[in-house]
Amino acid sequence: MKMQRAIFLTIAVVLVAAAASIADVKTDYDRNSDFRHYKTYSWEQIQTQEPLWADRIKSAVNAQLIAKGWTPVESGGQVAIIALEMDKNQRTLNTFYDNFGRGWRWGGGFGTATTTVDTYKVGTLVVDLFDANTKKIIWRGSSSDTLSNKSDKNIKNLDKDVEKMFEHFPPDVKK
Repeated sequence: MKMQRAIFLTIAVVLVAAAASIADVKTDYDRNSDFRHYKTYSWEQIQTQEPLWADRIKSAVNAQLIAKGWTPVESGGQVAIIALEMDKNQRTLNTFYDNFGRGWRWGGGFGTATTTVDTYKVGTLVVDLFDANTKKIIWRGSSSDTLSNKSDKNIKNLDKDVEKMFEHFPPDVKK
C-alpha cells in the first residue's frame, strides 16, 4: 500500500511539473493581410527588463522568420517587428494608429485608431508584426511563462516557445 501511494505521488508530482512548464502560446492575425507579399522585415523595438534578453529574443524570432524565407534588413523592411516582455500581470489597452500616427508606438497621433484589450501574465513574451507602410498590426504572437527570473529556464524555453509561436506562420489567408 505504501509503495502504491509513493508511486501515485511521484506520478502526480511529475504531471503537475510538466503542466506547469508548458507555455501557453497564442497567435492571431489580420485576415485581410496577404502574407505572400511580405519578404523583408526590420526590428523597431524590443522592450525587456533584462538587456541580455533583447538579443536572445531577436535571435529566436530571426531564426524562425529566416526559416520561413523572410529576409532581415537593418531598416525599411516591409514588416516592422516589436517584441515586449510583460514583467507583471497587467491588462493593456493597445491603440494602434494609422494615417497620421507618429511612428511605431502605442498612443498619440491622429487618424484612424484600433484599440484592443489584452491581459498578460508575468513572463509573457509578445511579438507584434506590423505592415510598415500602413502601420497596421498584421500578426501577434504571445507566449506565457516564457520569461522568468531563472536564466537557465529562460534559455531552455525561449527558442522552443518562439518556434511554437511561429509554427503555422505565415498564416494561409484564403481570399
